[in-house]
Amino acid sequence: MGYNRTALAPRGYYPALSLHVRILLQEARLPTLPEQSNSVKRTFRLRKSTDFKRVRQRGKSYAHPLAVLITLPNDLPLARIGISAGRSVGNAVYRNRAKRRLRAIASTLFPYITPGWDIVLLARKNIHHADHATLHNALVHLFHRAGLLTMPEETLFISKDSR
Repeated sequence: MGYNRTALAPRGYYPALSLHVRILLQEARLPTLPEQSNSVKRTFRLRKSTDFKRVRQRGKSYAHPLAVLITLPNDLPLARIGISAGRSVGNAVYRNRAKRRLRAIASTLFPYITPGWDIVLLARKNIHHADHATLHNALVHLFHRAGLLTMPEETLFISKDSR
């Protein structure tokens, strides 16, 4: 009729065609992209719930309408960061989106963070309404208030026109 029967054939029904298709797919395979370098490596992340609890209970917090930053000194020569979004942020889609946005911005700021700290970033309810520049500047401001930046705050701000 109006469709190709070979495309709908069960696997192994036309062995020569499946081999041909396999060869074409191997030839057309695109080169893999290198791993993104702007992500925070696993050794620099807080992953255990006990680490999150320890930082939340003993750490010092800095609040902003979009996020909360909680810091606690550690005895390590590196900074570790963890990101969380509670149910007040919204359903799983909104929480995961908020965490992705915070993670992306934190990874760009991570090279400028003073080592020796455990950091927890908590998303707040209004995070959905903020654009990237506003959220980035809010995190820069929080890290500056906590005294964790190795550069002046003004050099890390981005303007709203840059996106």
